[in-house]
Amino acid sequence: MFKGSITALITPFKDGEIDWPAFEKLVEWQIEQGSDGLVPCGTTGESPTVSHDEHRAIVQRCVDIVKKRIPVIAGTGSNSTAEAIELTRHAQEGGADGALIVTPYYNKPTQDGMVAHFTAIHDATDLPIILYNIPGRCIVDMSVETMARLAALPRIIGVKDATGDLGRPLATARACGSDFCQLSGDDITAAAFLAQGGHGVISVVSNIAPRLSAAMQRAWQTQDLQAFSTLRDRLAPLGKELFCESSPAPVKYAASVLGLCRDEVRLPLLPASASARAKVDAAMAHAGLFPDTKANASAHG
Repeated sequence: MFKGSITALITPFKDGEIDWPAFEKLVEWQIEQGSDGLVPCGTTGESPTVSHDEHRAIVQRCVDIVKKRIPVIAGTGSNSTAEAIELTRHAQEGGADGALIVTPYYNKPTQDGMVAHFTAIHDATDLPIILYNIPGRCIVDMSVETMARLAALPRIIGVKDATGDLGRPLATARACGSDFCQLSGDDITAAAFLAQGGHGVISVVSNIAPRLSAAMQRAWQTQDLQAFSTLRDRLAPLGKELFCESSPAPVKYAASVLGLCRDEVRLPLLPASASARAKVDAAMAHAGLFPDTKANASAHG
């Protein structure tokens, strides 16, 4: 089962192209800092604006750098079933450990349509599949009953739940079983999701705070509740402010502050505004991410 702090990787760009040296540096840093897994080519990786060739190259490069040290769960979703099958097959052939597949956006399929979509992908590939339910971006909401139907398939093993509904993990566990992997898709509720029976998070925050994010997850696993609550409170402002404008613009700004990559996104996204940057700066200081100890101290009051 996938668990812990799994990073939804940003895709570094430089002058409109993928910045491969920055990408390699980011992946190695994530492993060094203790992340439990990586997701290349999710929405945080700007998958809607990378070409198919770029998509395949990002997944392959991630797998090649990681070399099985931690799991790589490739984002392979699409609102075209045939395209999702093609991307999932490529990830499988490239050595990924799993696939994260979003509910079909824009088309607005019925619940039966979603079952047919994911069943077709499952039957055409051999990778473990994590369903990605994010109604805020996709409009459609996969019901717990539909998820239970899909969980009966041998390689549909879990869900990234970005509904923000903390009643869902309990209902999902009842319907799909306790072995069904439940990963939060919302950093702001990642801590509470664990208390409701979740197994981890696919995180945007961990792009810039991987050690803290992983430590919070491990503190819960070991029931070190004092450490858990301290880390929860340190990370909470990041969970809010990294989404103050359309993601991943705020987290890319934060990554640029840490020297991880340029503050560059692809249209129709724009770089984070001045007001968003100020919010992100304050959240980073609160989390203790700046080397300036004086700034950290003032941020903590």
